[in-house]
Amino acid sequence: MVERISRNIDRIRQVVSALGASTGESRREITILAVTKGRSVEQIREVIAQGIADIGENRVQEALVKYNALPGPRYDRRLKWHMIGHLQTNKVREAVRIFDLIQSVDSPRLAQAISKEAGKINKQQDILLEVQTSPEKSKFGFKPQEIAEVFKEISCLPHIEVKGLMTIAPFTDNPESSRLYFKLLRELSDNIDWRPETRDRRPETGDRRPILSMGMSGDFAVAIEEGANMIRLGRAIFEN
Repeated sequence: MVERISRNIDRIRQVVSALGASTGESRREITILAVTKGRSVEQIREVIAQGIADIGENRVQEALVKYNALPGPRYDRRLKWHMIGHLQTNKVREAVRIFDLIQSVDSPRLAQAISKEAGKINKQQDILLEVQTSPEKSKFGFKPQEIAEVFKEISCLPHIEVKGLMTIAPFTDNPESSRLYFKLLRELSDNIDWRPETRDRRPETGDRRPILSMGMSGDFAVAIEEGANMIRLGRAIFEN
């Protein structure tokens, strides 16, 4: 297991580096997020040992078990926990307490619940807005045409910081078929004014480039070509 994970991560990093060079954007930092749904704590420890510190979980209850085994800064100061699955409002309280970034915010109601729970513990919760870029009925997310107004609305909530956008392309054997969905997300992001001073919020410092979380094990190369700076990988890390 250890050798396989190490080999896979090395290969992924080589692909990411080559893509950055070929697109002329080698300076763009691309975060590799390990999707650990159904994976063991021992597998997560090995991923962390290989230098990946962003851990993505689909379910709050499963994440809680792993979080308690690998509890944030007490285990590794670099470690960040991401909620990447559909989040129900009745799970928001637990989610706000463990996740550094909630990527799957798909309704104003959910955002309001997150803001309320974050306020209770004096936390500024980072989130992404999930966009339904494909027409699949099974997908969650805001419609592309409403994202600009939704961004303005949710950005005004206290105790929330909108850090970027996320999408899930349809599962397919042909990565190229995902390109138009990734391109759409990038174009939506380009049309949002991410500067904090334009949103009646407190001034901020640091890198304000928005997160574009898109691309999974089968199509992450195409996602990077279309502007992704965060890719969510499960099979590519853990399987042959």
